[in-house]
Amino acid sequence: MINIESADHVVLRVLDVEKVGAFYIDVLGGRWDRRRDDIGLHHLRLGNMMIDLVPVDGQLGRTGGAAPGSEGRNVDHVAYRVRPWDGEAILAKLKSHGIEGQIKSRYGADGDGPSIFFKDPEGNGVELKGPPPPEGSVQTAG
Repeated sequence: MINIESADHVVLRVLDVEKVGAFYIDVLGGRWDRRRDDIGLHHLRLGNMMIDLVPVDGQLGRTGGAAPGSEGRNVDHVAYRVRPWDGEAILAKLKSHGIEGQIKSRYGADGDGPSIFFKDPEGNGVELKGPPPPEGSVQTAG
């Protein structure tokens, strides 16, 4: 049996590594972990997982076909588990970067719970997912 606990890493094929990297660092608190310019593979640490950015014009990126654009993406969205959850503080942080969002209840690995959905600079969806409410409590969505 294979028992998956959470994501290890996600790989995004991108047009602009620096712009997308800055987004995940400045907005979501990531940091560069390793950069492999020789093959076009750049690792960002985000919480206990990694996001790998692969430039579409690099050695690895050229093997993946067309670049992401308005008519097609390499990823629809990635949901990140956020603990502890402070939705209003998250919205304020996003707003400070010019990102509008709202808290809605969405279903995820832990069940229904608060969620904020937005896009990164290249149109990939980002979902910040909070925990389900305690058993027996009433949940409201904004």
